Amino acid sequence: MSIALGETATHAAAATPRRHLWGPVADFLLLGGGSLLAFPALLLLPAERVAAPLAAAMWMLINVLNHPHFAHSYQIFYRDYPAKAFSGTHAPALRGRYIFAGLIVPLALAAFLATALTRADSRLLGFGGNLMAFFVGWHYVKQGYGMLMVDSALKKSFFGAMQKKVFLVNAYVVWAFSWLNANHLVKVTHLWGLDYYALPVPQALLAVAGLAAALTTAATLVVMGRSWRTLPWNGAAAYAASLYAWLVFMRINPLWLLVIPAFHSLQYLAVVWRYQAGVERAKSFRWKSGLGIFVASGLVLGFVGFWGLPNLMDAVIPYDHAVFGPTACLFAVWIFINIHHFFLDNVMWRRENPDTRRHLFS
Repeated sequence: MSIALGETATHAAAATPRRHLWGPVADFLLLGGGSLLAFPALLLLPAERVAAPLAAAMWMLINVLNHPHFAHSYQIFYRDYPAKAFSGTHAPALRGRYIFAGLIVPLALAAFLATALTRADSRLLGFGGNLMAFFVGWHYVKQGYGMLMVDSALKKSFFGAMQKKVFLVNAYVVWAFSWLNANHLVKVTHLWGLDYYALPVPQALLAVAGLAAALTTAATLVVMGRSWRTLPWNGAAAYAASLYAWLVFMRINPLWLLVIPAFHSLQYLAVVWRYQAGVERAKSFRWKSGLGIFVASGLVLGFVGFWGLPNLMDAVIPYDHAVFGPTACLFAVWIFINIHHFFLDNVMWRRENPDTRRHLFS
């Protein structure tokens, strides 16, 4: 989620100002602070004894947190899609973004993955996994930046253009360093019985990226330090968690890797459910039932998208099982959804998107 909101969003909602999405403590825990409390506790646990039961718990939790958070992006993005993309309800530039993310990107992704399968090219499909990691990291830092901007707008504690530029540049640099470092450390990893491959990263390039990340982090700390009296602390915690706890230091402890996706999904759901509550309130005073249907639909769609559909595809689509094994479609669909999710969010949660301004701050 990349939410770039400023004064215009808050002024539009000035009649009904909100200082929190769900409440001060709830926002802190949901937007990222919960992970900052949980990670030190995880360091105290014996990883060799805790990893298996924690992995099992997280594996079950993905069906009620991780997968629905992807499903919700589809529910929101493609709701009234023809009007968003082809009518005059949105500005031309925004309509172009809807067309690109909603039609061109999924067609290009499907063509890439289908080419790898039909050519029985496991290495090409494996690099799709690295592409997924590339966009997932980018998505994490943009969502962290977005949380800082949302909390800033809610608190009416606005940052200047240069301050926001520092935060955004730091987010991109930290993301680039974390992706390069992951490629440097892990040459090949596995998902659903298939390998996905890293790219060769020279030590010198990694050192330059690390220095840039350190310098922009220092600049960010200076900006936040100068604004500490009015700093939106829940947003700052979300920014810090997304960039550093979930990316840069994710490999310090093996238990962290297991829980990071759940905390990222909680962060996303806190905003999406707040947004959808605004949508439902605009339609009916019985908004809670509408929100319940939305959440339940996300659970079902998440199960279908991540399990039902790819398992059916593996059963009926002919491909070289000797090369890929029995779960190539599962691997491909997970890559598709993770990458496409980034592009959907990059359209929905923009400052110029009137739907975001209208419903998130209502």
